Amino acid sequence: MQMKPDNWNLKTDQAIKLQNQLRSRLISSLPEGFELQTLAGVDVSFPGPGVGLCVIVVLSAVTGEVLEIAHHSMKVTFPYIPGLLSFREGPIFVETVTRLKVKPDLYFFDGQGIAHPRGLGLAAHMGLILKKPTIGVAKSHLFGHYEEPGNEKGTWSPLKDDKGGIIGAVVRTRAGKKPVFVSPGHLIDVEHSIEYTLKYTTKFRIPEPTRLAHLWTQKLKKSL
Repeated sequence: MQMKPDNWNLKTDQAIKLQNQLRSRLISSLPEGFELQTLAGVDVSFPGPGVGLCVIVVLSAVTGEVLEIAHHSMKVTFPYIPGLLSFREGPIFVETVTRLKVKPDLYFFDGQGIAHPRGLGLAAHMGLILKKPTIGVAKSHLFGHYEEPGNEKGTWSPLKDDKGGIIGAVVRTRAGKKPVFVSPGHLIDVEHSIEYTLKYTTKFRIPEPTRLAHLWTQKLKKSL
């Protein structure tokens, strides 16, 4: 089996094997000379049986202005299997990216990065395809051990794997609200993942790029 991160037509055992292979290709640091000018939020949903929808919203990292919105819907064949969601959502995302005129410097995903049983959640897997920094910000816990962070906005606690390695952070983005689970995908570390998540989360619980992508998803679903 070729080690291609966009190899989608796989059986369950093949997909798991590929995840284990791809994990070693992840880079946990920002590219040299990295400058954040534009960033994107990604939302993938399934509005009907066998149909997937992806929305990507691109913003200015300086002003927060929406620069571009791209979307695409298509037939989905890979089944829903926890831990293998990138094989279900990835093809839709990759097709949607081709519709972008602006090429974002960084992507936020509503999902996991390396905080995943095999270290290759959606954000990590897509990062290898994009060759861009990616961050997973999930609303619920999937993998790893943690202690509850403080109740104030900006407090966080480390998310650790079974060996005690730090694979992300549990971050309080709104005071008194449930935390989010932040983990780096590709070409970024835990510290910068936390920093950017807090910087681009404003009045709401999730980062503005993915929040806007989700809002557009709800609008588009009505027309499908």
